[in-house]
Amino acid sequence: MRKITAELFVSLDGVVEAPDQWHFPYFDDAMGAAVAAVVGAADTLLLGRRTYEGFAGAWPQRESAGGEDAAFAARLGDARKIVVSHGTPDLGWRNAELLRGDLVTGVRALKAEPDGGPVVISGSVSVVRQLLAAGELDRLHLLVHPLAVGRGMRLFEDGTPPIPLRLLSCEAFGTGVLNLFYAPAAAPGSAGYEDARTHLPREDPA
Repeated sequence: MRKITAELFVSLDGVVEAPDQWHFPYFDDAMGAAVAAVVGAADTLLLGRRTYEGFAGAWPQRESAGGEDAAFAARLGDARKIVVSHGTPDLGWRNAELLRGDLVTGVRALKAEPDGGPVVISGSVSVVRQLLAAGELDRLHLLVHPLAVGRGMRLFEDGTPPIPLRLLSCEAFGTGVLNLFYAPAAAPGSAGYEDARTHLPREDPA
């Protein structure tokens, strides 16, 4: 079964909106390698309409320009791109197709495909939220920036039911960005202060 990873740039206060306005000062070789290892290695990209339109409006031109980012742009162009939209977006970028019908049903069918490599969601917060809630996201890749943006859409909305996660790996870049991978986890169970206090430091009675 194919696995789905969602990758997002996120601020310390949980903002995921418009990362192009705050995350570039932290983009170094380490982050470039981390992004390339996930998005650049994707066989299939699952993208919300706005994310797709942003990508399609930039990466084909970067590929044709032949600059330092042309090879990465070509990998994105060669990947299968499945666009989540209730409308009729322009699918002029090569290898793009529209996901028809219910998102969760379509993703389950995608995961069940016998052939194909990793599926990656880049940005596309609404898609990520829905798949987390449905239990269909296999890994959550968060690049947490040491910056409080102060306003903007956050990954987890107020009123969202608890979503237990298990930390798979953690790496700190020189910029202070944390490279975190999570997977869904079982609920941690119930506990209160009486349970927690047994783990507090105890004074030596001597």
